[in-house]
Amino acid sequence: MEFDVKARDFSSAGESSSAFRKTLLMLSVPSDIVRRASIAAYEAEMNIVIHSYGGKMHFEIYSDKIVIIAEDTGPGIKDLELAMTEGYSTAPKEVIEMGFGAGMGLPNMKRNADVMDIVNHDENGTKIVMTINI
Repeated sequence: MEFDVKARDFSSAGESSSAFRKTLLMLSVPSDIVRRASIAAYEAEMNIVIHSYGGKMHFEIYSDKIVIIAEDTGPGIKDLELAMTEGYSTAPKEVIEMGFGAGMGLPNMKRNADVMDIVNHDENGTKIVMTINI
């Protein structure tokens, strides 16, 4: 499954994560795995909406694992170590005022994935690959 994600389109934000969750439920994936995968996918999708110029969410479902790939074009992550700190946010003020950008995106992705790799291309976007074992 692959979805385009538009930058700053808060009216459509979460649609790919929701469709992914519905698919996992339809496939009778255990509920704890669905919860973890849904949180990780939503946080990745919101990061694209908030911090990039747009991107794609890609989902692969296997019998033993789920792979979530979030890839965007954009400014990249300036300080990856700092960005992994809970509560640290570079979200613009207007986004925070809407209730997003609390600085929990990357920490929540890491917490809910069994494996998480980040390829950060300064000035050319970010690719996050998360694997969740079933």
